[in-house]
Amino acid sequence: MGRRFTLIAIFLVVLHSGFTPTAFTQTSPAANSPEMPKIPSDPQIVKAIQQIAAKNVQADIAKLVSFGTRSTLSSMDLDLPSGHGINAAADWIESEFKAISADCGSCLEVKRDEFLENPAVAGAPANRFARPTRLTNVYAIMHGTATDKNAPWVLVTGHMDSRVTDVMNSHSDAPGANDDASGVAVSLESARVLSKLRLVGTIVFVAVAGEEQGLNGSRHLAQLAKAQGWPLTAVLNNDIVGGDTTPGETMQDKRAVRVFSESVPSVATPEQQRQTLALGAENDSPSRQLARAVAELAPVYFKPSQAHAKEPAFHLVLILRRDRYLRGGDHTSFNGEGFAAIRFTEWRENFDHQHQQLKTQGGSQDGDLLKFVDFDYVANVARINAAMLATLASAPTPPQHVKVLTRALDNNSELAWDASAFAPAGTTYEIVWRDTTETLWSHAQSAGSATTVKLNVSKDNVLFGVRAVDAAGHRSLAVPPLPGQ
Repeated sequence: MGRRFTLIAIFLVVLHSGFTPTAFTQTSPAANSPEMPKIPSDPQIVKAIQQIAAKNVQADIAKLVSFGTRSTLSSMDLDLPSGHGINAAADWIESEFKAISADCGSCLEVKRDEFLENPAVAGAPANRFARPTRLTNVYAIMHGTATDKNAPWVLVTGHMDSRVTDVMNSHSDAPGANDDASGVAVSLESARVLSKLRLVGTIVFVAVAGEEQGLNGSRHLAQLAKAQGWPLTAVLNNDIVGGDTTPGETMQDKRAVRVFSESVPSVATPEQQRQTLALGAENDSPSRQLARAVAELAPVYFKPSQAHAKEPAFHLVLILRRDRYLRGGDHTSFNGEGFAAIRFTEWRENFDHQHQQLKTQGGSQDGDLLKFVDFDYVANVARINAAMLATLASAPTPPQHVKVLTRALDNNSELAWDASAFAPAGTTYEIVWRDTTETLWSHAQSAGSATTVKLNVSKDNVLFGVRAVDAAGHRSLAVPPLPGQ
């Protein structure tokens, strides 16, 4: 029932177009107030995501499977057959990024992030390295057209490594078709179509190593991004987005993809944690704002087909957890460095097709094989990733120092903020809010170019956010206000 309510909320976001930013009176929570404006689609983004093709996704995943094993530990093995192992996979991914760059006039800066991971010291938990091991992340930076250093950066990633049941086994075939060649395919296909665009912001397309050994590759890259001052406004991690297709499976939903996000930021100080709890703002972290923005954007670019008008289009289901039980993902590495990061994962995982030695038992096949991947599903995941990347790379950065003024006890709400660090000509600001029991924004009012607004809505009854909007309607992530005087 909770999932049904989430889907209904997602579609309500874009049911109404147009609103008048005039004074209004709140009767019941957020009643009779301006509802959400219709977010416009961007014609160049529409054209780009139409170029995403299931056949390209299939070719990428099949190629990654062909390397036999992509165990991170295989980087140090000298006895693998030619063309096998993670080093061969990394070389191929680099060559693909370079081919994409050549096709767009050298628009990508292709790089390798290579480092040595040492075994943990004696007594350290969960050591998954028997000896010093070379790891290689491969990434391509599509620099934006803006000369302003404050222009946004966004990043998309999947992990190239795979495993079998024994995570220390670097020789057995580990196809890793769904986990996580599917996520790498999202990164590659997003690069192919978005490289045709010229966006003001910068996009980084990534394939990391070491996820199965303990998120080692993403941790190193996140630390590098922090050290080099990448102004990342969003990180999209795609892990197990293959839409598992098992004969006889009836519970899989090929129209839904889960999005996981952390609540209270892992980097929050004790004082920030106390303030978050006091304000009831557990669901307003930067990562939750990113998840909310993707859910809001999905109906803009995915519509029900005429043949199935009564069925929901491809959509997101927000899971208000950092990740699944007993599991982790590369987005948490970026969370750990203070970046907004979320994880996309198929609706229903099949654990016989993850982390399994290839074998047939009881008439069923264990192992993460190509035949269990739905390439059309992966293409849909790539489309929503590409749309979000292009939108945020086109938008202003979020407003700064957002406050709700609390000088007096009253039933109004006065908000004030500083302009976005990157605010192209024509940038305006939009106040959004929702009832405290809701997940998605339900009401909005434009403030124009002003940086303060007073609303006849009780700040005690709703949750607010302020976001920047460019002249074409691209929206930044919303920023929740903190109490101020």
